[in-house]
Amino acid sequence: MSSRLTVLMLAGFAVAGTALAQQAAAPAPVPPPTNCKTHGSGRCCDLAVTAHMSKEAVFSSCGESEATFLGEQGTKDTCKYFFKVAGEKEEDTYVQVYAPALKDVPAAPNDPFFKWGRSGAAFYTDKAASPKSAPMLAQGTGLWLPGKGYFVAVNASIKVCTRPEAKRLATKLK
Repeated sequence: MSSRLTVLMLAGFAVAGTALAQQAAAPAPVPPPTNCKTHGSGRCCDLAVTAHMSKEAVFSSCGESEATFLGEQGTKDTCKYFFKVAGEKEEDTYVQVYAPALKDVPAAPNDPFFKWGRSGAAFYTDKAASPKSAPMLAQGTGLWLPGKGYFVAVNASIKVCTRPEAKRLATKLK
């Protein structure tokens, strides 16, 4: 009887040891980088968000560069890239990337305020659906990309990224 008990105890320790080893092997959450160029009192953008839209993608699609890049501001699911545009307020010259986790992601944007066009796998705001939403469209272009367990939404200021440039930017969403 004692040998059976010993075998059961050893088996229990083996299972517990395996569970502890698996917990120890699980990757810890990666903190945002600290070596970026921040704007204002912001912090660096989370790598999980910038993986969907990098500042280099904005540079190449929107005609911006390190010379016009003012910095970034990051929060959990959002990254805002700010740019210097002559005669414009800094808070109005940005490209914002929002990439939240979502269990059920629709195949297309469900937005009653805009009609959406398509550029590659991504969508872009094409026309205002009402006179009240027209001023929003005049200020920026919205981009939207569905993913598995997430979606990516981008709001690109017209002052930084013209509508044709934003359509090119849409093809670089991941």
